[in-house]
Amino acid sequence: MPTILVTNDDGVSSPGIKMLSRALKSVGDVYVVAPETEQSAVAHALTLHRPLRSEKTGKNTYSVNGTPTDCVIIAVNKILPCKPDMIVSGINNGANLGDDITYSGTVAAAIEGTLLGIPSIAVSLVRNDNNSEGYRKRISLLKTAADFTSGLAGKVLLKGLPSDTLLNVNVPNISGIKGVKFTKQGKPVYYNAVHETSDPRGRKYYWICGTAPQWEPDEDFDFEAIRNGYISITPVHLDLTNYEALKHIKKRWKI
Repeated sequence: MPTILVTNDDGVSSPGIKMLSRALKSVGDVYVVAPETEQSAVAHALTLHRPLRSEKTGKNTYSVNGTPTDCVIIAVNKILPCKPDMIVSGINNGANLGDDITYSGTVAAAIEGTLLGIPSIAVSLVRNDNNSEGYRKRISLLKTAADFTSGLAGKVLLKGLPSDTLLNVNVPNISGIKGVKFTKQGKPVYYNAVHETSDPRGRKYYWICGTAPQWEPDEDFDFEAIRNGYISITPVHLDLTNYEALKHIKKRWKI
């Protein structure tokens, strides 16, 4: 059986990681190594200035007092009995669409796995804007996302992924999902991203938040697939070189 490492940025006790690890047991031997507390929006942060500790919290389940990236590195190098055949990060409590993947700890864990040469998937469940789902519906949606991810993981284990590429998966928060679309990373536009206000003593402080983003229109974008009731799968490549710009600069610039 293949060995699968499961992690996230919502913490080792989150419903999403529990549902995901349970579903993946039909595909391989599952180990969970995840942050002991929520680490949302920490991106690809690595802890260098304090010691890290892991604690066994259940069968093949460990918490780490660090970031998702810390969890992957410690799991692969110290906790797991062998190098995993796959890393699956999620199920994130909320969307990771468009440029937001650059902030996501969930996606960062998959990035770290890809850098280590391990096929990796990040999976997120989109939330309602008004956050009104009941508990039972939320669990049902998580199960749908977990079951889909389990099937996708089996395909990736069988067929592999291109070099330096991870899959970023977003699942819409609806019961009647229409299907699956392979998508591009969307382009959100945020307004009022920073609120300025004052404390009771009149001192200014800032709160980074913002309203729901507007999206540039493109039927191939991840957001468009979600909006139309489809699961979005975006292949994300880690080589950030702009090759067209590189050719232009080499030809035109003299330094």
